[in-house]
Amino acid sequence: MATFRKMALCEASTHKEARYYRENGPVSSYFGVNVFDLEKMRRYMSQSAFDAVQAAVKEGRKIDRKDANEIATAMKTWALEMGVTHYTHLFQPLTGTTAEKHEAFLSVKDGKPFEKFSGTALVQQEPDASSFPSGGLRNTFEARGYSAWDPSSPVFILDGTLCIPSVFVSFTGEALDMKTPNLRSMQALDSAATDVAKLFDPSVKTVSVNLGIEQEYFLVDEALYNARPDLKLCERTVIGHTSARDQQLSDHYFGAIPSRVSCFMKDFETEAYKLGIELSTRHNEVAPNQFECAPVFCSATKAIDQNMLLMIIMQKVAKNHHLKVLFHEKPFDGVNGSGKHVNWSICTDTGVNLLSPGKTPTKNLQFLSFYASVVKAVYDHNLLLMTSVCSLNNSYRLGGHEAPPAVMSVFSGSTLAKVFDSILKMDEDMPESKADKESIKMVSAIPEIFPDNTDRNRTSPFAFTGNRFEFRAVGSSMNPAGATYILNSIVAESLKSFRKEVDDLISKGESKQNAIMATVRKFLSESRNIMFEGNGYSKEWEVEAKRRGLEAVNNVIDAYKVYLRKGTIDLFKNLGVLTPAEVEARYEVMNETYVKKLQIEARIIGDICLNHVIPAAVNYQNTLIRSIQNTKDVFGDEYKKLCRSDMDTFRKISGYVNELSADVEQLVEARKKANVIPDMSKRAKMYSTEVKDWMDKVRYNADHLEMLIDDELWPLPKYRELLFF
Repeated sequence: MATFRKMALCEASTHKEARYYRENGPVSSYFGVNVFDLEKMRRYMSQSAFDAVQAAVKEGRKIDRKDANEIATAMKTWALEMGVTHYTHLFQPLTGTTAEKHEAFLSVKDGKPFEKFSGTALVQQEPDASSFPSGGLRNTFEARGYSAWDPSSPVFILDGTLCIPSVFVSFTGEALDMKTPNLRSMQALDSAATDVAKLFDPSVKTVSVNLGIEQEYFLVDEALYNARPDLKLCERTVIGHTSARDQQLSDHYFGAIPSRVSCFMKDFETEAYKLGIELSTRHNEVAPNQFECAPVFCSATKAIDQNMLLMIIMQKVAKNHHLKVLFHEKPFDGVNGSGKHVNWSICTDTGVNLLSPGKTPTKNLQFLSFYASVVKAVYDHNLLLMTSVCSLNNSYRLGGHEAPPAVMSVFSGSTLAKVFDSILKMDEDMPESKADKESIKMVSAIPEIFPDNTDRNRTSPFAFTGNRFEFRAVGSSMNPAGATYILNSIVAESLKSFRKEVDDLISKGESKQNAIMATVRKFLSESRNIMFEGNGYSKEWEVEAKRRGLEAVNNVIDAYKVYLRKGTIDLFKNLGVLTPAEVEARYEVMNETYVKKLQIEARIIGDICLNHVIPAAVNYQNTLIRSIQNTKDVFGDEYKKLCRSDMDTFRKISGYVNELSADVEQLVEARKKANVIPDMSKRAKMYSTEVKDWMDKVRYNADHLEMLIDDELWPLPKYRELLFF
């Protein structure tokens, strides 16, 4: 066996299960210990400062300098008691990950050391903005950027540093991060949804977005991971023949959690609990060594920040267990990839889930109003919403009969589908009534709708699951803010339109209930084509979706152009979510990120083939030659019959090696050709076609060689070893 692989397998065999992050007592005794939560705020600051924070969180009010200084002092006092020495503004740049710049509390004056943390330092920090992707919003020589505290997300301690969740903007105010547009989109949705909710309950003051973000991931042994250059540098295997056994028996799914993995899960859960992350489930997923965890619903800002934090915690904890966490959407070919199911709902400040069916006609009419508005939003912007989850990583997963298809549809379930049919038939077959009494009767004819009264559909990218929508197409490595701000925005636009339609009908003499019902029917009628109750994996749906005019993501780079459409730019501009310049910048960043990631993968696959696969093949050929020659020396001309198998194998290897070598050369040439294209979107298009096509050809030959070369000589850990450590 190749020395490097053998060493990795030997090292992996020594890694045993163990716990490293135990805490005494029940979880409730240490939950949130590292979070500066409401209880600690009350203990460390005055009532006026506490009220200022609450007003900032609930009403979006600005915190004045006096209160900011007191809040900062309170945070510092608590942090120092916890042994903290530094603080940082934790923000989410357009890289899709998190970033942080640590500053020391320590200050020295007249030779005397002391700890200092002012309100100004709390509210604003100035990290260097020049090296983060900006899509042309900033020049390389323009370095200044600002991070600013987001009070809606809790401050916490991680690795001895006080972490302050923040937004990140340029010197001139443009959003350079994922959080800023998400906060803006929630404000827009709040305004639009509150206006519609007031039709049913005038006491409603605000509407907020709640999220529950499920996280799928793979685990591989650290030693095997380190022996795979592709896993180390791009988090996925660019070559590798499928294992004889993988997920076909479905025996891993929801099976007993392996002891070593269970120890890891318990440890990262312990650290997550300390940071106030309320994890509720853990289980094995479909593919071998694939797992999932999920938290309880909470506010959107907090949920997204905690999801990004959870990914950091998992990676840190995994080191002690000699494991590597893979968040890549498709780290292994031939088995299911990983997603990040984002469960989305909207709730009033009065505690009402606006997507929860009611037991009275009025409550059901409210539910139908918001449901129809969401469906209309998804229909009007189906390509934009699907494109929000289309990265290079996720493109390997979507549409592969293991994840949602690459065309948007909404699954409602059989009960709701019948309700919608009856509403639409009223529109076609029944005269409208203007009398309130008859209107109420018409509404009450709608059957009572219970949560979870229909089966789930795992083939739908956007499915209703009782009292929320589950956006199943989000990739496991993604910052969920990228999809959420688009979903919030399109629903805000739809709700604004809904309220305008209702008001126009009322101004023409319609009763409020009639006007609402008529608008529900109109929205459902206009959105019929997005609603699909069948198998999203089927070929029939591909044909049907095209007939309905739904735009599939056949090429990621082509799909990105939806951001430049006038309707998209106007959507974000009118809602105040993104300026036209910020939209164009994100389009540029998406293309640039796609190119750079595929560039790395293309270079890695070439390196592996030239420096690992081909030498192993030649080495095995030399073994075969010696065997053939020795047989000839002993048996003379009879060697041709005796060595037929070895000679056939030699010829096959020669053929694959020659093709592989030639294909790698063509891949390099394709990269060179693409790299000189100045326009980033055109460069990305060439990478997505010609470069990617050559990578597929290279992999085809490399994977066939893996099955021919002596297992003892193959240099890289194989799928059966990576997936069944």
